Amino acid sequence: DPGPERREGRLSPAMTDALARIRPGTRIASICTGAFVLAAAGLLDGRRATTHWRSVDDFRRLFPQVELDADVLYTDEGDVLTAAGVASGVDLCLHMVRCDHGAAVANDVARRTVVPPHREGGQAQYVPRPVPEPQVSSTGAARAWALAHLDRPLSLRELAARESMSVRTFTRRFREEVGLSPVQWLTQQRIERARQLLEETALSVDRVAAQAGFGTAASLRQHFQVALGVSPRAYRSTFRGTADLSDVG
Repeated sequence: DPGPERREGRLSPAMTDALARIRPGTRIASICTGAFVLAAAGLLDGRRATTHWRSVDDFRRLFPQVELDADVLYTDEGDVLTAAGVASGVDLCLHMVRCDHGAAVANDVARRTVVPPHREGGQAQYVPRPVPEPQVSSTGAARAWALAHLDRPLSLRELAARESMSVRTFTRRFREEVGLSPVQWLTQQRIERARQLLEETALSVDRVAAQAGFGTAASLRQHFQVALGVSPRAYRSTFRGTADLSDVG
């Protein structure tokens, strides 16, 4: 039986006591319908949050003051984070590890727990066709090829040709399987490659930009600022302790 958080939008006495023991400023995360608890406590008022897609209508009815994003895997509001379901809860935990300790550590944790290393929070919560139907071609081979050639320009036409599809069919199939457009996915993978290079090598920002497929340091800086809110040099300084003073970040 759901608790009062899900039935009535109010905290149970036990949950009130538990939340009262949390120190102010502590980072709090919820998984799946745990967002109902955070919302009932007022921690999500005026903020972005998500929950399981099957609970969206109930959540909106009980908590209209919350900016619910029903389509994403997880949200990060700094001190309060929410994940859509059990699997995306793993994605959220890896995201927190990545933010605190860098991509290399997060990827090692992912390998040890046998899960995909990185899915952005903005990726679609519900993918219509995550596994190709029998007799239907997948875009997996094109994705694998793209990951091996991130340092070069990659066009939609070229990726579609790897699967012997038209650009239109490839784009539709890609979104059905991944939940992102090919361009969004490529940018995500390039940012991840740049993060790893900044953490694990002493390559200049120019070389990192080239190897990650951004072409120029200016392009890399622009994408980093949008995705992470920091410059490549500041990111490297955070995860390597010191920045290469020859970098222009």
